[in-house]
Amino acid sequence: MENSLRLVLCVDDEAVGLRVRQILLERAGYRVLTASDGTSGLELFATHPVDAVVLDYSMPGMHGGEVALKMRQTKPEVPILLLSAYVDLPEEVASLADVYMTKGEGAPALLDKLGNLIAPAPHLTR
Repeated sequence: MENSLRLVLCVDDEAVGLRVRQILLERAGYRVLTASDGTSGLELFATHPVDAVVLDYSMPGMHGGEVALKMRQTKPEVPILLLSAYVDLPEEVASLADVYMTKGEGAPALLDKLGNLIAPAPHLTR
């Protein structure tokens, strides 16, 4: 499968949603790292060759906008899909993400938007 080289980092403080997303992405052929808060998400982001990030907005401590800003400062080329239960986010937050979607849009929309962010697959040897 063409996604098998793709490493996706999912960051969400909601354990059930994080696990569901991990299973969904793994079934679609992605390799998945998970983090339950912004700080551990940033550590994984800094130490792994992440191809894309699925980032929750509403998290205690450090919200998704702060995490996205720090990610942009270190690896601006990595696409970020910002996920939120909220329909409207502040423009300065939304502008940090490559794609924004609400959690209510569902699994097919997530796979479609993520696939568009990181397609076509590069011909890399790792």
